[in-house]
Amino acid sequence: MLDAAMLMSLDEVCTNVLILAEGLEKDEFLSSRLTRAEVKHQILTMTGLAKNISPSICNMMPELDWAGFEVLTVQIGQGGSAENEALWFAITSLIPATLMWLRVYKKDNPTLFSFQPKAL
Repeated sequence: MLDAAMLMSLDEVCTNVLILAEGLEKDEFLSSRLTRAEVKHQILTMTGLAKNISPSICNMMPELDWAGFEVLTVQIGQGGSAENEALWFAITSLIPATLMWLRVYKKDNPTLFSFQPKAL
C-alpha cells in the first residue's frame, strides 16, 4: 500500500511540474525565480519518492528511469549550469516519459496503484 501511495504521489508531482513549466522556453524558465524554485522543490520531492519505492516494484516497471532519478538528485545538488541543465532535462524529457509510463502501468496493472491490502 505504501508503494501505491508513492506511485500516485509520483504521478501527481510529475503533473505539477509539467503544469508549472507549461509554455515556458528554457531561458524563461531559468530566469523565473519563483517557478524555477518550485519546480526544483517538486523535482526533489519526485526523486525522494522514487528512491523510496521498493526494488520489487521498480523491477516491475523497468521502463521508468530509476537510475536517472538518482543522477538528477546529484546534478541538482551541484548548482550552477549542471543544475540548470538537469532541471530542464527533467522538465522536457524525464518527467514526460515518467508520467507516460506511469499512466500505461496504471491502465495495464492497476494493482500497483491499489490501496487494497494484497492477499497473503
